[in-house]
Amino acid sequence: MRKFFVVILSVILIAGCVAPRAGEPSHPAQALGQVLGYLVVSPVLILVGLLEGISSAPYYIEGDIHAMNAEMEAANTDVTLDQTYQYAYNRRLETVPKSGDTGKVFRHLGEATPYFQNVLKGYGVPDYDRYIITAVRTADREGYTLYGLVYRPTRRIRVRDDSGRVRTLGPRDRLYYRPHEIDADGAPLDSVIDWAGVPRTTIRTQKGQAILMTLGANAVLINRRSDDYWAAERRWIDGYHKEIATERKAYLDQRMGKST
Repeated sequence: MRKFFVVILSVILIAGCVAPRAGEPSHPAQALGQVLGYLVVSPVLILVGLLEGISSAPYYIEGDIHAMNAEMEAANTDVTLDQTYQYAYNRRLETVPKSGDTGKVFRHLGEATPYFQNVLKGYGVPDYDRYIITAVRTADREGYTLYGLVYRPTRRIRVRDDSGRVRTLGPRDRLYYRPHEIDADGAPLDSVIDWAGVPRTTIRTQKGQAILMTLGANAVLINRRSDDYWAAERRWIDGYHKEIATERKAYLDQRMGKST
């Protein structure tokens, strides 16, 4: 927050206030990469993307990872790609090829979350181990996963599964990496920091995963909150993921300066 306060005010004056979140891009990452020219030439527009959080990840995916990092540094970004590679993978970005691949691609969220927590730990975030990357996979076959970045106050949770059965879950359980609005007793549980319905192509590579974690870490550090997530999740599960995607893409295109 101490770094971001002044630059965020400048971005708001230039790009307008952040509107309510409604979904995320509807086209595959390759098509979304066409707008990258806007993102990699301006620290201000890098900040616009960072302000939009992890839903802007597809707009970065085709860019040069080293050039993006330089723009993040110029924009005085709290967590850069270089820092993500250092804290998550123990590599300086200058030693990483343009592909971003160092042979460390997470395969499931039980692997992804510790990488992300290491980034937060490296930056000195209190309770770094309470931040979880979650996913709703009901639209996976159609090419999209609904990701959530949540703050969960306890490592073990008691929740009800889809059949109503009470289950006690820890980090080794797959259901642990679903967002949980309430616990088994109906008390509030997860606080959603950020969310996005990300094209699956976006996070298949280490580069895409590093971009996602970098955006997510910055969302934590600027104290982002996304209370609209739960309504969007219900729509997503009910089969309205394409509508959410279309709405979000139109909004992001406008924010990123791309005509639709």
